[in-house]
Amino acid sequence: MVVLKVIQSRRSIRSYDSRNVEEDKLLRVLESGRLSPSAGNRQERRFIVVKDTKTRKLLSEAANNQRFVAEAPVVIAACSVEKEYTMKCGQLAYPIDTAIAVDHMTLQAVKEGLGTCWIGAFDEENVKELLNIPHDIRVVALLALGYPSAIPQPAPRKSLDEIVMWEKWSV
Repeated sequence: MVVLKVIQSRRSIRSYDSRNVEEDKLLRVLESGRLSPSAGNRQERRFIVVKDTKTRKLLSEAANNQRFVAEAPVVIAACSVEKEYTMKCGQLAYPIDTAIAVDHMTLQAVKEGLGTCWIGAFDEENVKELLNIPHDIRVVALLALGYPSAIPQPAPRKSLDEIVMWEKWSV
């Protein structure tokens, strides 16, 4: 498998060309989110696929006027229908489970020759109104998806020595 190569190739894409995403590729990206793990296998995440040009433009405005959100031929709103379930470790499950699903989708997108940008800077209430999302549902992330028109250099990453400790916390 070439999973590490896909991970190394992933970038946050903020410039898309005008090509539409083929339906089979989009379905594989969505399937990768569906297959992702979730706490207690509750599978509480839901995805709204937005292709409509006007709606994408309005979503870009809800996302701090980020132009690339309207430019991407697809925007996926990653939502959770359950917001109260707490894992035994004390963490709320919905943001973690939804984030895992979105991450799976970003990696499948790379394998499909597509680019994505994970968007957390948006007005949730505005997005809910635009997409007719009920009040009790959480919008965790927006995901821009399409063919990159430019691929940025990799962002700097800390070395393993800076982030990994063995056997116990050490400074």
